[in-house]
Amino acid sequence: MNFLRGVMGGPSAGPQPSGADTIQKLCDRVASSTLLDDRRDAVRALKSLSKKYRLEVGIQAMEHLIHVLQTDRSDSEIIGYALDTLYNVISNDLEEEEQDDSEEENSAKQVDDLGSQFTEIFIKQQENVTLLLTLVEEFDFHVRWPGVKLLTSLLKQQGPQVQQIILVSPMGVSRLMDLLADSREVIRNDGVLLLQQLTKSNAAIQKIVAFENAFERLLDIITEEGNSDGGIVVEDCLLLLQNLLKNNNSNQNFFKEGSYIQRMKPWFEVGDDNCGWSAQKVTNLHLMLQLVRVLVSPTNPPGATSSCQKAMFHCGLLQQLCTILMATGVPADILTETINTVSEVIRGCQTNQDYFASVNAPSNPPRPAIVVLLMSMVNERQPFVLRCAVLYCFQCFLYKNQKGQGEIVSTLLPSTIDATGNSVSAGQLLCGGLFSTDSLSNWCAAVALAHALQENATLKEQLLRVQLATSIGNPPVSLLQQCTNILSQGSKVQTRVGLLMLLCTWLSNCSIAVTHFLHNPANVPFLTGQIAENLGEEEQLVQGLCALLLGISIYYNDNSLENYRKEKLKQLIEKRIGRENFIEKLGFISKHELYSRAAQKPQPSFSSPDHMMFDHEFTKLVKELEGVISKAIYKSSEEDKKEEEVKKTLEQHDNIVTHYKKVIREQDQELEELKQRINTLTSQNEQLQATVTQQVSQIQQHKDQYNLLKVQLGKDPQHHNSHGDTLQMNGIQTEEVSKLKEELEEWKNKHELLQGQLKEKDSVIEKLNSSQLEMGATEQSLQTSRFGGLEHSNELQKELEMLRSQIQLQSAEISKLQMENQKLQVMNTAADPMLGDSGATAATSSESEARLEQEIKELKSQVKALSEEKESLKQQLDSSTSTVAILQDKNSRLEREVAESKKEQDDLLVLLADQDQKIAAQKMKLKDFGVAVEDEDDTESGDQGDEDEDGDEEEQDENA
Repeated sequence: MNFLRGVMGGPSAGPQPSGADTIQKLCDRVASSTLLDDRRDAVRALKSLSKKYRLEVGIQAMEHLIHVLQTDRSDSEIIGYALDTLYNVISNDLEEEEQDDSEEENSAKQVDDLGSQFTEIFIKQQENVTLLLTLVEEFDFHVRWPGVKLLTSLLKQQGPQVQQIILVSPMGVSRLMDLLADSREVIRNDGVLLLQQLTKSNAAIQKIVAFENAFERLLDIITEEGNSDGGIVVEDCLLLLQNLLKNNNSNQNFFKEGSYIQRMKPWFEVGDDNCGWSAQKVTNLHLMLQLVRVLVSPTNPPGATSSCQKAMFHCGLLQQLCTILMATGVPADILTETINTVSEVIRGCQTNQDYFASVNAPSNPPRPAIVVLLMSMVNERQPFVLRCAVLYCFQCFLYKNQKGQGEIVSTLLPSTIDATGNSVSAGQLLCGGLFSTDSLSNWCAAVALAHALQENATLKEQLLRVQLATSIGNPPVSLLQQCTNILSQGSKVQTRVGLLMLLCTWLSNCSIAVTHFLHNPANVPFLTGQIAENLGEEEQLVQGLCALLLGISIYYNDNSLENYRKEKLKQLIEKRIGRENFIEKLGFISKHELYSRAAQKPQPSFSSPDHMMFDHEFTKLVKELEGVISKAIYKSSEEDKKEEEVKKTLEQHDNIVTHYKKVIREQDQELEELKQRINTLTSQNEQLQATVTQQVSQIQQHKDQYNLLKVQLGKDPQHHNSHGDTLQMNGIQTEEVSKLKEELEEWKNKHELLQGQLKEKDSVIEKLNSSQLEMGATEQSLQTSRFGGLEHSNELQKELEMLRSQIQLQSAEISKLQMENQKLQVMNTAADPMLGDSGATAATSSESEARLEQEIKELKSQVKALSEEKESLKQQLDSSTSTVAILQDKNSRLEREVAESKKEQDDLLVLLADQDQKIAAQKMKLKDFGVAVEDEDDTESGDQGDEDEDGDEEEQDENA
C-alpha cells in the first residue's frame, strides 16, 4: 500500500520513480496479485495515470486490462476502472480538449494516429468487441456508462471494422438499442451518440436499427425534450434520424408507412413573437428542416418522394412550413432553409404546387407568396443565399407544372396586365429583373423565365406576343428583340450567359420562335462574329453559348425564311467560322468546371455570385442538343430532306399517339365516373336493402304486438266479468242498488219505445204483404208474357239460322262459279295465239259469259231479298228482348224492396230479444239483492203475445 500511495502522489522518503517504471509495476501488480482489492487499487492507479501517460499505459497495460474485463466481471468497480482506463487510452476527445490553439497541426495528427492504432490493437481480437457488448448489457451504472463511451470511441476511430464485428455478433445491434430505453438520461443520451457512430454509412445496420423501433423511441425523446425548444439531446436525436433516413429508401418508406411524418408537424409550430431565438433552437430547427428535405430529396426514387410529399400535404406539414415562410422575425438562415424545404416538398407534385400558388403573404393588400419571394430574388440588397433559395423555390414550383407556367406567362401577356398598376405581378418582376443594372438579378430572372418555358411549346409561342415599352415616344419592342439588343450591347458576362440560356431554352423545339429570331437581320451576324473571334477564357463560355444558339437556329429551322435556310446558314458557318472551329467552341460549355457543378443536383448552390453561371435544367438541354447539333452541321441537304421527312412521319405518329392517349384518357375518365356511379348506386342499394330489412323486422314486431294485444283484449272481458261477479258476491252498497234500479227504469222505457216501433213496423209489413200479393199476380202475367215472347224469339232465331245457312250455300256456289269463270278466261288467253281469230271460239265464249252474268244477277237479287227479310226479323227480335228486359227490371226492383223490409223486421226482432234478456238479467240481480220486483205474469203474457205475432209474421213470410 505504501507503493500505491507513492504512485498516487503521497509523500515518500526515497527518490520518485519514473512514469514508465510505475506503470510497469502497476501492470505487474494487476497480473500477479491474488487479492481483488490489490488488483482494483492497481487498476484505479492506472486510470489516474492514463491521461498523462497515455502512450505508456496503452502499450503496457492494455492486455492486462482486457484480462481484467474477462476474469473479474463479478466486481463492477474494477470493471468500471478498467473500461475508463481503456477509454482514456483510445479516445482522442480528451487530448483535443487539452490542446491549446497555439499547438501545431502535426500534433493533432499524431493524436489521431495514436487513438487509431490503439483501437486497431483492441479490435484485432473480435472477442474483445463481443465482450464489450456483453458488458454494455449490464445495468450497473459504473459498468454500462464507461462501456458505452468506450464503444463509441472505437467506432469513431475504426468505424467500418467495428461496425462489421457488431453486425456479425449475435443480437449485437439489438443489445445496443436497449440503451434508448434506459431511465438514466446520461446513458440514454450517450446511447444516442453511440448509435450515431454505429449507423454512419452502413445501410444494413441502419435497417436493423430502424426495425428495432428506433423511430418511435427517438421521436418520443424529441417530444419529451420540448421539440425545437429542447437542448442538445434533440440535436443528437435529429442527427441520428438523418443517419437512418438519408439515402436509405427502405427506411424512408418505413418512416412514411409508420405515420411518423405526421408527428413532425408540431416541430414547426412557431408563435407570433419570433424574436430572440436561442442558438440551440436555431440549430434544432435547421436539422428538422433538413430531415424533411431528406424525405423529399430529388435524388430519392420518384415514387417514394411523391408519396412523402402527399403525406406532408395531408397532415398539414406543408401548411405549417408556409406559415414559417410568411412569418416575421424568423432568423435569416432558418428562413433560407425553410424556402429550400418548401421547394422540395412542392417539386413535381401538382397538389402541393397548387396549394403553394394559393398562399398569400400577410400584407395589405394581400399578395401571393410567389410575388413576395420574387421581389426578394430581384432585390440586390437581399443576402445571396436567400436569393438562390428563392430561385430554387420558383424552379420547383414550375417543375412539371404546366398550369403554373401558364399563370406566370399570362402575367406578361398584354390582355392580362393590370392597367391600374396597383399590384405587381410575377411577370413584371421578372421583366424588371431581366433588364436591371444588377447582373445577378439579370441571371436569376432569365433562368426563372426559362423555367416558365421549359418543355412547353405553346407558351414559347405565346411569349413572342409580349411587347415592351423601352422609352417614351418609341414604338414597343418584343421581348425577344429586347433580349438580343442587350446581348449586342456587351453587358457583363453573367448577364449575357443568363440571356443566352433563356434564348436557347426559348428557341429549342419551337420553329416559330426560331423564325422570329432569324427575322432580325442583326442576330446571325452578331452570333457568327462572337463565335469567330479569339477572346480570353472569360469570353469562351459566351462563345460556346452563342454557338449553341446558332446551332439551335439551324436544327429547328423550318426553312420559312429564304435568306436563312438551313443550307445557307451551314455555308455561312463554313465560310466565316469553320465547322471544326464551331464544334470546338460548342464544346466549351460542357468542359467548363461550373457546368459540371451545376449538372450534379437541381438546387443552385454557389460559393459566390461570380460562380453563378449555369442552371441544372439547362445542362440537361446542352447534353441533349450538343451531339445533335454537331451532326446537323456536317449533314448534306439531301440528308436534311430525309431527316425532315422522318421528322414529319414521327410528328404524325406522335399526333396519332397523342390522339389515342387523349381518347384513352377520356375513356379512363368515363370509366372512373361509371365506377363511381356504380359504387354510389351499390351503396344506395345496400342502404335501401338495410332499411327494407329493418322495416320488415319492425312490421313483424308490430304484427306480433298486435296479435298479443288481440289475445289480451279477448281475455280481458272475461276477466272483468268474473272480477265483477266476485265483487257482487262479496256485497254491494245501497248506492249501487239505487244505480241498478235507475238503470232498470231506463231499460223499461227503452223497451216500451221499441215495442211501439215494432207495432209501426208490423203495420208497414202488412201493407207490404198486401202489395206483394198484388205484385204476385202481375208477375205471373208478366212471366206468361215473357214465356210467350221467349217462345216467339226462339222461333225467329231458328228461321234466322236457316236463312244464314241458305246464304252460306249460295255464297259457296257463287265463289265456285267465279273460279270456273277465271279458269275459262285463262284457257281463253292461252288459246288466242294458237287459234288466231277463230269465230267459233269467240261465239262460245260470249255465250258462256252472258249466261254467267245472268246467273250472277239472279243470285244477287235472291241475296238482297234474304238480307231484307233478315233485317225485319232482327227488328222483331230486338223489340221482344227490350220488353223482356223492362219486365225483369221491375221484378228485381220489387224483390229488393221486399228483402229490405224483411231485413228491417229481423233487426227489430233481434233488438227486442236483446232488451228482454237484459231486463230479465237486471230483475234477477234485483231479486238477489232482496228488492221487490213486479210479477212476471204481465211480462209473460206480453212475451206470449210477441211470440204469437212472431209466428204470424213467419207464416206471412212463408206465404210470400
